[in-house]
Amino acid sequence: MTQTSLSFLKGHGTENDFVIVPDPDNAIELPATAVAKLCDRRAGIGGDGVLHVVRSAAHPEAKAMAGEAEWFMDYRNSDGSIAEMCGNGVRVFARYLQYAGHVEPGDLAVATRGGVKRVHLDKHGDVTVSMGRAEFPEGEVTVSVGDRSWPARNVNMGNPHAVAFVDSLDDAGSLYDTPPFSPASAYPAGVNVEFVADRGPRHVAMRVHERGSGETRSCGTGACAVAVAAIRRDGADPAETGEQVTYTVDLPGGTLVITEYPDGRIDMTGPAVIVGSGEFDATWLAETAFV
Repeated sequence: MTQTSLSFLKGHGTENDFVIVPDPDNAIELPATAVAKLCDRRAGIGGDGVLHVVRSAAHPEAKAMAGEAEWFMDYRNSDGSIAEMCGNGVRVFARYLQYAGHVEPGDLAVATRGGVKRVHLDKHGDVTVSMGRAEFPEGEVTVSVGDRSWPARNVNMGNPHAVAFVDSLDDAGSLYDTPPFSPASAYPAGVNVEFVADRGPRHVAMRVHERGSGETRSCGTGACAVAVAAIRRDGADPAETGEQVTYTVDLPGGTLVITEYPDGRIDMTGPAVIVGSGEFDATWLAETAFV
């Protein structure tokens, strides 16, 4: 019998919102056109991306991680493109696993294209994700808005970021389209661009253009990239001081707390909420997405 409806949920982390598609056996085909249709805010369900929930052992890209993490976050941007990682998405993914009864509150592991992420899940409160270590590719990068340009810190959090410090977040413009950057060779697969303004000691605010999604209300990996860039700008690198350091990062959708340790590990803490569930018409998806 042909399946006529498919289940979905909706969740968000600091208003970075996702369509969650449970598919333990990796039986649902989700081409880029289908993902884009699901994420369409006028003609679909609407979201900044899709969290395709698959058992690691059932997905060819995650089989090697199945021994460490039972579940794989097959993350897609809202335009259907594949992303290595999504920090807010990992928190919402973990909250979904709890909501669905797959895991209990506490510590768990989630497989992603950016590697296995360690998560601590409070029963009702925030979710903390161990985001790994930041890498700082060599070379100078510049980002531009209109006729203005700023130097940017090149940070990789499993996905690429260009972090620019500005006087005002209004300097970022609309962020609907990707801000121009140079050299083009710095980001051959595109980049997430963050504009950052100071709010106080170890406290910054940011706006972000997410690769494949446009401006979003929040970006977890972006907040981590911003924090580590600010830490180095402020001369507080834990590898040099021997002391962990925590920065508060304000985003349009809420606040994330980022801690970097002397060994380079980065923790991100913030909310994750499941807001509802339902079904979408599989026929509609097939007719409108496979074109």
